[in-house]
Amino acid sequence: MGPNLRARAEGGNRSGGKRCSVSQFRYIFAMLSGSSVIVGYAESMLQQVHIQPQPNHLERYRDSVRAGVIEQIREESRDFVGCNVLHVNATAYGGGVAEILSSMIPLMRDLGIHADWKVITGTDEFFGVTKAMHNALQGKAHPWTAHERDVWIEQNRLNAEHWEDYDYVFIHDPQPAPLLAILKAREGGPPEGKWIWRCHIDLTNAQPEAWDLLRPFVQEYDGSIWTMRQYVREGVPERNLMIAPPAIDPLSPKNAPIGEEVISDVFARYRVDLARPVICQVSRFDPWKDPLGVIDAYRIAKRDHPGVQLVLVGSMANDDPEGWEWWEKVARHAGEDWDVKILSNLNGVGNLEVNAFQQASQVVIQKSTREGFGLVVAEGLWKGKPCVGGNVGGIPMQIVDGQCGYLVDSPEECGQRVSELLSDPESCSRMGNIGREHVRDNFLITRYLHDYLKLMKRVSNGVIVE
Repeated sequence: MGPNLRARAEGGNRSGGKRCSVSQFRYIFAMLSGSSVIVGYAESMLQQVHIQPQPNHLERYRDSVRAGVIEQIREESRDFVGCNVLHVNATAYGGGVAEILSSMIPLMRDLGIHADWKVITGTDEFFGVTKAMHNALQGKAHPWTAHERDVWIEQNRLNAEHWEDYDYVFIHDPQPAPLLAILKAREGGPPEGKWIWRCHIDLTNAQPEAWDLLRPFVQEYDGSIWTMRQYVREGVPERNLMIAPPAIDPLSPKNAPIGEEVISDVFARYRVDLARPVICQVSRFDPWKDPLGVIDAYRIAKRDHPGVQLVLVGSMANDDPEGWEWWEKVARHAGEDWDVKILSNLNGVGNLEVNAFQQASQVVIQKSTREGFGLVVAEGLWKGKPCVGGNVGGIPMQIVDGQCGYLVDSPEECGQRVSELLSDPESCSRMGNIGREHVRDNFLITRYLHDYLKLMKRVSNGVIVE
C-alpha cells in the first residue's frame, strides 16, 4: 500500500498498513478511548469491564423521555433490587452492543441491581471464526469445517473455566453462545440463574450451515431477545421470546448536545470545511454497511452539489479482523478525492467527534445491505437530521419513509435522495424534527431497560431470585 493510500485516512492507520492482533487492538483501544470503560488483556477467561459509578443516573433522563417513564421503570425494578445480573459479549469497544452495555450497566446499578459486564477473550483465529459466522448468519456463504467449530467451542470452554454464578445472565450474539451448554455439560446440569440469549444481527438470510451450528446452543436458553420477528429462525423456543429493538442513550457523549465551538474544533482537526455541506456515515468498515456504495452515492450527489463533503467514520473493533481489509478497499475506492474523509477510532475519532459530525451534517446515511438494527440511524434522527438508509433489517423501523428520511435500494437512489435533501433545507428541518420525536417515543435506552426488566420477570415466572 503506497503512501498516498495510507494518507487517505488522515493518519488513521498508524500501524503502517499492517493488521493488528487482538491483543494489539485492545492495547490501542485502551490508550485511545480515554473513557470510564477498562478491560483486562488475558486470553483464556472472561474479562471484567469496569465502569465508573454514576449515582442518580436514571433521574438524568427525565428531560429526554415522556412523562411517567422514569416512574414506570422504578416500579418494574423493585423486585430485582439486590439481584446479580451479568452481560457477556465479545468486545468492550466498537459496535452497538458495547455502546448499549456502557449505558445499560450504570442504569441497572442505579436501580439497585448488581450488574456486571464481561467480555469473552480469544485468539485471532477465534475472532476470525466468529466473524465468518457473523457473516454467514447474515447470508454470506462459508464452507464450515470441523476445525472452525472446535476453535469456537474450545475458546468458550476456556472462558468458562472460572465461572461465577449470577441470578440472570444475558449472552449477546454468537461468539459466547456456547457458554451455557458448556457449563451444563461440565456441571451435569444447568448452572444457577436464568439465561437469556440476545441476537443483535439480521438472520433473515442466514446460511443453513451456520444456523445449524448455532441453533443447539440457542435452544438451551430460558429466553431470547430479537430485534425483529423476521429474524427468529426455525427451532428457537417460543417460551420467553421477546421482540425488542435496541436503543440509543440520549445522554452519552455521542448523543448529548454540544456547542458550536466544539463542532468547529472537530471539523478543523480533521480538515472538514464547516462552511460546505456534509453528509456522513458512521459504521464499521464492513461489506454489509456498503461503504463503497456510499462513496458512489456521494459522487452522484456531488454532480448537483459540487461542494458536498463525505465523512466516513469506521469503528475498528477487536472482534472484527476484516476491518483492515475493508478500510483498504474504502481508501482505494475513494482515490484522491480529498472531500472524502475516511476516519476511525484509531486516529482519535471517538464519541464526541462522531457527535460533532452527525450534528453538523446536513444528511446522515446508513446504506446497509444487511443490518440487525443500525443504531446510527436513531442517533442521526435524535440530532434532528434526515436519514437516508438501506431498506433492510431494522432500518425501516427507524426511518418512516418520506417523513423523517428515505429508504433506498441502490447507490443511485441513495445519491438522488441525498441530492434532493441538500436542495431543500426546509424539508431537512421538518424531517429532522419528526425523526427526533419518533426516536423519543421508540428508541431511547430507557425503553430498552424497561424491556429487559419485563423479560427478567417473565423468565422468573413471577418468582424473584433472592
